[in-house]
Amino acid sequence: MELRPWSVLLGLTLLPTLSLAAGKCDRLVITGSPDTPPLLWRDPQDPTHLIGATADVLQQVAKDLGLKIDLLYGGKRSLALDEVRSGRMDILADAPLNLGELETLDYIHPALVQLDYLVWTRKDSTLAYTTAADLHGHKGAVSERARLSAGFETFAGQQLTLQRLPSLTPAFQKLLLGEVDYVLAGRYSGMAMAQTLGMSNDLVARDVPIDQPGLYLAISHNSACNDPWLRGQLAKKMTELPTSGVAETALQRNLERWKAQLQQPVGTPTK
Repeated sequence: MELRPWSVLLGLTLLPTLSLAAGKCDRLVITGSPDTPPLLWRDPQDPTHLIGATADVLQQVAKDLGLKIDLLYGGKRSLALDEVRSGRMDILADAPLNLGELETLDYIHPALVQLDYLVWTRKDSTLAYTTAADLHGHKGAVSERARLSAGFETFAGQQLTLQRLPSLTPAFQKLLLGEVDYVLAGRYSGMAMAQTLGMSNDLVARDVPIDQPGLYLAISHNSACNDPWLRGQLAKKMTELPTSGVAETALQRNLERWKAQLQQPVGTPTK
């Protein structure tokens, strides 16, 4: 059967798309929340990019897989999610598991990061804490930037008295002044903030985590890079991470990096 000229042209036009779909993608654009140090925050030297422990881990993963990645600022948390949903960016680096997003995102299991949220109190506090129920009747505070699990958010809304504040700074200040009895904060972010504010000798983190939300890599259904090879390779790397030591090393390094940045005069806006 003789092919008509337009058929030939159409076939040639489709070739690059078919080739891309059949092979692995070699460059990924990744974004995430820009206000979750030491995991992710905007680079003060180049605010179009994100830096932090998550960025460092993903750079290592990409190197192992022979991929190139750009970790770009996509706006605040909700805007970054929209960028990924649309396919303008390929991956959200720190997505909490949300069943409602399964129509637009593929979650890579296991989680990239498992966060420990701890109960912080004054050192002289008489608050007896072993389970979340022990906080009932006490006044608490939490940063609006906290990434708590959906289950805990439901429990907190029903059982706890939690004041939402813009960041950890006013939360810890209220705790030190006795205006609240406890603060919920991440293990590393709380440690860095307490040290930066000169409160390390006055505040203490209780050992038992009150919440341990997982943050996942989530690939957009609209990403040209979303294929079985990539999802499989990323899942393999996420499985290997806990025993590799890469994530722990990156966390410690970026904790110091963020603390050093906090102690410098304010420069480029980070919002």
